[in-house]
Amino acid sequence: MIGVQSMMPELSVVIPIHNEAASLEQLHRELTATLGAAGLLYEIIVVDDGSTDESFEILARLQAIDTHLRVIRFRRNFGQTAAFAAGFDHSRGRVIVTSDGDLQNDPRDIPAMVAALDRGVDIVCGWRKERKDAFFSRRLPSMLANRVISWATGVRLHDYGCSLKAFRAEVIKPLRLYGEMHRFLPAIASEQGVTICEVPVRHRARQHGRSNYGIGRTVRVILDLLTVKFLLSYSTRPLQIFGLIGVIMGLAGAAILSWFAGIRLLGTLGLMADQSIGNRPALLFGILLVFTGVQLVTLGLLAELQSRTYHESQRKPTYAIREILQTSPGERSVVRGA
Repeated sequence: MIGVQSMMPELSVVIPIHNEAASLEQLHRELTATLGAAGLLYEIIVVDDGSTDESFEILARLQAIDTHLRVIRFRRNFGQTAAFAAGFDHSRGRVIVTSDGDLQNDPRDIPAMVAALDRGVDIVCGWRKERKDAFFSRRLPSMLANRVISWATGVRLHDYGCSLKAFRAEVIKPLRLYGEMHRFLPAIASEQGVTICEVPVRHRARQHGRSNYGIGRTVRVILDLLTVKFLLSYSTRPLQIFGLIGVIMGLAGAAILSWFAGIRLLGTLGLMADQSIGNRPALLFGILLVFTGVQLVTLGLLAELQSRTYHESQRKPTYAIREILQTSPGERSVVRGA
């Protein structure tokens, strides 16, 4: 058995995997060699996100001989964000490093990222400066997405999509993740006033299988970006965005209706030619603006109530775990239905 570990780890490496059986043994060897040479107390948390190949069997075999390895198995595929969230919830280190399980991230970059945290930074983001992916299907959409995300969130990074990141545990563990939010972690954490740096990391061509993600997820990323922008700017004051738009629309509608009311009144008093206003599209447009403005202000008030409920609600995980393989001092334990 590799290195029985009785002390709490300093470093937790969280790796979500989905059908990565061909990569797991080499990934484990590289991580063990790198982290062991770094001289840190560490744990490796691999989250099996509903794999249908032999991934879990291989992980179970590796965990039986390595007490540093902890395996979390989902009941079904919940997505990469939920897998990261599970790893964060079960990590014990003061530093949490995230990485992919497809061998494209190089574990040799981890010690340098941990050292950057020790110099006072809260989050260290990997930058795949020489990315080994197809240009039109992967790199070009990523470059455009990085610019849009940087502009929308105000946190400027070259590579939001790189999974190799290092966090202080007190920064990352309180965050609640949904959808495809894992790629926006630096932006979401920026609300806490954290310091973020970016370091170039190695990137290797995919050796086994094919990527589980493609250009089709762009729409989901854009929708999640809208959510992140809203959470960063208006999560605690939604009335200011809905109410502002509602008031502007309501005033515009009131001005249009006032204009037509004036025309009708002057016509009735004989001060100008009597004009019919009932068949004018602008009248209906003014009514629409007023009603929509009222609805948006009401929506803002309801959002204020929901925002308070959200911030005061109990923490609820976004995943369901089948079992956890881990080694306690002196014995091996299997926790089912955690």
